[in-house]
Amino acid sequence: MNGFVAAAPTKPQPTIENGTFWPPISPDEFTATMRLDGTTTPERQREALVTAMVNVNRELLSWRKSQEAQGYASLGDVPYDDSVDGKSPKEHNYRRAVFCIAKANVTERYRDFDATAKGDRKAASLETEIADLWRDARWSMRELQDLNHNTTVLV
Repeated sequence: MNGFVAAAPTKPQPTIENGTFWPPISPDEFTATMRLDGTTTPERQREALVTAMVNVNRELLSWRKSQEAQGYASLGDVPYDDSVDGKSPKEHNYRRAVFCIAKANVTERYRDFDATAKGDRKAASLETEIADLWRDARWSMRELQDLNHNTTVLV
């Protein structure tokens, strides 16, 4: 026996609706895009996505209201220069922000415990991955709003 355990394939998950302004989110795209290996259940992934959507929507509330005041009924209606893969860059940035926050949330809660040196190295690499995911989410939200990235260091 080689110790390999394959995760059972999951059935397609229903899309998560997201009000009238923000685009719906596909749990299946999340799983594939963020390379989740099946150790978290579809229900846990859905919960992480819903939580991420709520957080991103809250962070972007004033921006959304200003867009709606200008007459844009959805994120897809907000003007942009060029489409990428058939969609607005703003839609791509929204999806990335949601996916990054959801994966950071899943990763934070599903770290393996291993008291060996190998386990310490794995935990350290996960800390870096989590920080990168939070950074990418922040950058995506700023790009969606046509803002520059800001990095502040407290000395």
